[in-house]
Amino acid sequence: MRSRLSRNFPPNLARIMLLCCAALWGGSYLVAKVAMSAITPQWLMAMRTGGACLIMFLLFRKTILRALNKSILIPALVIGVTYWGTMVLQTKGLLTIDPGRSAFLTASYCVLTPFAAWFATKNRPHNINIIAGVICLIGVGFVSLKPGGLSLSLSSGDWLTIGCAVVFSFNLTYLGVYSKKFNAIAVTFVQFAVAFVLFLVGALLTEPLPNASWVEPKIIVSFLYLFIGATTLAQLMQNIGLAHVSASSASVVMCTESLFSELFSILFWGSMLTLSTLVGFALIFIAVLMSIVHRRVIVNLFRRVEDWVSDWRKK
Repeated sequence: MRSRLSRNFPPNLARIMLLCCAALWGGSYLVAKVAMSAITPQWLMAMRTGGACLIMFLLFRKTILRALNKSILIPALVIGVTYWGTMVLQTKGLLTIDPGRSAFLTASYCVLTPFAAWFATKNRPHNINIIAGVICLIGVGFVSLKPGGLSLSLSSGDWLTIGCAVVFSFNLTYLGVYSKKFNAIAVTFVQFAVAFVLFLVGALLTEPLPNASWVEPKIIVSFLYLFIGATTLAQLMQNIGLAHVSASSASVVMCTESLFSELFSILFWGSMLTLSTLVGFALIFIAVLMSIVHRRVIVNLFRRVEDWVSDWRKK
């Protein structure tokens, strides 16, 4: 039975929480950029995932221990490795591109996920997903246009971030599949645990050891934001919001993450927008909305537009 608080929880408050969640995630791109001025990418992610594992184990120890058996080993490796790949590519790409650009290119995972699900579960994507994919591809093309010309130019950071979106689409697909077969809390824990080991090994083998620059006030504040705000608090607000708002409505609100990121990037990082980049961002955002909004919503919208045009012509 649902609690009285759960029954009376205002849906608009849930939407505000989801919007705050999107704002925290949007700000994380800029803050991660600051943190990585001192902390190398894999060390940063090792600390974040390790901390998340510690908190989850303290809060859900009994649930996690009951679920840990041989059958969860393969799922743990699949989702842990894909999550690690996602974050390595994103953080490496973020070293050389603006936070807002990273957020919009990463958001293309919403468009790619139906195709990843087609590969993993053999469920063919709907036509609207295919159209969204084409629009997203055109949007990336506009983003890659060189200023003052028609030649395309994607930097190594752009390609790494696009690769992040591809891998993340598979991570979400398999996470959804395995969360239906195993306890969702345990699945999340093993995902972070596997990723933590990979991040730690990668950091020890390829990155310099921690140094005094890590304890500078701005670096500590940045890490606390990423760990407490963008990981723990954002996840809590997301879970509460999703319990009281439909998935389609929640997805629309949460995809504003990329808009927040671009806004923060312009205000605090000094990013500049060209016309072609702005058009590209708009097309990617439209593609994302098309991917997460139900087909009937889009069909009804087009019908309303047709009715409005018909009435306007009659007048």
